[in-house]
Amino acid sequence: MIKMFDVGRICVKLAGRDANKVCVVIDIIDDKFVLIDGQTRRRKCNIMHLEPLKQKVKISKKASHDVVVKELKKAGIKVSEKKVKRTKKTDKKGTKKEKEEIKTSKKK
Repeated sequence: MIKMFDVGRICVKLAGRDANKVCVVIDIIDDKFVLIDGQTRRRKCNIMHLEPLKQKVKISKKASHDVVVKELKKAGIKVSEKKVKRTKKTDKKGTKKEKEEIKTSKKK
């Protein structure tokens, strides 16, 4: 039997909020589920929700997101980088250096 979903196989997600986005199989969990990453979020996915493509990239099992993005770009697939959200909590805290700068600027 031919393995359709092996590590490195490029697929298209068919269902959910990541539908029609390209991903790569990172790990095989069991006969029904795989771990994916790429234009999608890194997550466990049912193989029934994936369409395997002929393309395959060389990556190791459980490769990091950066490695996956690099290999997808080599294959000619565009992957947009996510921006880190700043919340009110992180804005208020800041770093020690930022806090010291604020204190010294208030004293002047």
